[in-house]
Amino acid sequence: MASGPQLTAAPIVRSAPRSPVASGTRRRRLIALAVLFAVLVVCCFASVAIGAKEIGLGDVWKAFVDYTNTENDIVVMSLRLPRTVIGVLAGAALGLAGALIQGHTRNPLADPGLLGVNAGAALVVVIGIYVFGVTSLLGYVWFAFAGALVASVAVFMLGSMGRGGPTPVTLALSGAAVTAMLSAFTSAIILVDVQTLDAYRFWAVGALAGRDASVAGQVVWFIALGMAIALASAPALNALALGDDVATALGHNVRRTHIIGVIAITLLAGSATAACGPIAFVGLVVPHLARTFTGPDFRWLLPVSALVGAILLLAADIIGRVVVRPSELQVGIVLALVGGPFFVWLVRRRKMVQV
Repeated sequence: MASGPQLTAAPIVRSAPRSPVASGTRRRRLIALAVLFAVLVVCCFASVAIGAKEIGLGDVWKAFVDYTNTENDIVVMSLRLPRTVIGVLAGAALGLAGALIQGHTRNPLADPGLLGVNAGAALVVVIGIYVFGVTSLLGYVWFAFAGALVASVAVFMLGSMGRGGPTPVTLALSGAAVTAMLSAFTSAIILVDVQTLDAYRFWAVGALAGRDASVAGQVVWFIALGMAIALASAPALNALALGDDVATALGHNVRRTHIIGVIAITLLAGSATAACGPIAFVGLVVPHLARTFTGPDFRWLLPVSALVGAILLLAADIIGRVVVRPSELQVGIVLALVGGPFFVWLVRRRKMVQV
């Protein structure tokens, strides 16, 4: 008598255990994230506590938990706290934008200014001062953001001409050309009008001083959107690092990835520039510092770059308040004085992780 078909148990497929090297790398990256976040918290508290007016730590704490409208409370909550928030937002945005632009161009010397963000913002701010008589920081914010947006779109369109579409080389060359042209227009305007020069130079130096909560409120949503887009694009950036052909073979649309990247960079760098003025160096050096903790994996590099950027900008702002107390040096000046030699030392003394 023939028997029916025999049922056999399906083999159990077990996932390969994670290698000790991969586990160790992940653990180090998590520790780095935790340590950097703790350092950022310390920098935030120091930024609130340190300034031209000496306020004890107890009085600083009292301003948060028992606000009574005293002079110390007003200084802490109305001046230093908004300044600290803007510093965190702008630093994180510039650090993240720097990592993005270096990933998209595969150029370790690229920074957000390569897309013409700073030059476009500067030109439109000058036009706002010269033509429309804008003199307030709140007015500068919208003119600067509009200029950054227009310049980034122009650079991307120029870099996209041709059969190959946007490539790292065409984007870099287009950015250099647009930046030179916009800078020439800016110089032409401020050289023929002294009043415009006087108003423009206070914005152009790059500073956190004088920025209140309203400025932070105007840019925070643009920065949040740019961060979300940037973090979501990390897998595509890892594929682009292998080359456009490999990225295409892995199922990524290279052109769409570049467009998304330009949008994120414009939102991040444009918002930071609009709020604080052009601040150099952060977008250039922060990704290199972040790679010492994370390596080239953009899934880790992007959030760490945001943390390092916020720490660097706040630390430079604190140094600027201390070195010439009771006056202060603007954060853009401090970063230029301290950051340039530090970056040279970093390049010479440490083995840089390749982009």
